[in-house]
Amino acid sequence: MAIERTAVNPWTWSTELGYNQGERVCGHTRTLYCSGQAAMNAEGEPEHPEDMAAQLTLTLDNLEAVLAEGGLSLANLVRLNVYTTDVDRLFEHYGVLAARLGAAGAAPSTTMLGVTRLAVPSLIVELEGTAVA
Repeated sequence: MAIERTAVNPWTWSTELGYNQGERVCGHTRTLYCSGQAAMNAEGEPEHPEDMAAQLTLTLDNLEAVLAEGGLSLANLVRLNVYTTDVDRLFEHYGVLAARLGAAGAAPSTTMLGVTRLAVPSLIVELEGTAVA
C-alpha cells in the first residue's frame, strides 16, 4: 500500500517558513519515533559548545543517522520538535535547518520551544522527529 501525505494548511504563512500546520498520513506501514537528537559525537560527548550553527548541523546529521538506520530519511519526517535554550540565536541560524529540510523535500509540522536548558548543559539545540513510510 502506498502512503499518501497531504499537507493541512488552513493558512499559507507557515509554508513560506518551510513547514506545514499539519500532515495527514494514510496507508503508512511503519512509523519511526526518534528520540531527541543533539550535537553529540559517536562516543556520546557534546560537541561545538556555544556554536549554534555547528550544533544544528551535527544535530541534523545525527537525526539523519537515526532515520537512515530505520530505513528512512528527512523526506519521511511528518513531525519535528525543536528545543533550544536561545530562540533568538536559533532564528539567526534557522537557514541551516530550513535548507536541509528543503533539500529533502520535507516540510513537517513543527513546534519550536525555548527551554531553560537541555540534558547536557553545553547543548543549545535538540531535534525530535517522527517519520512515516
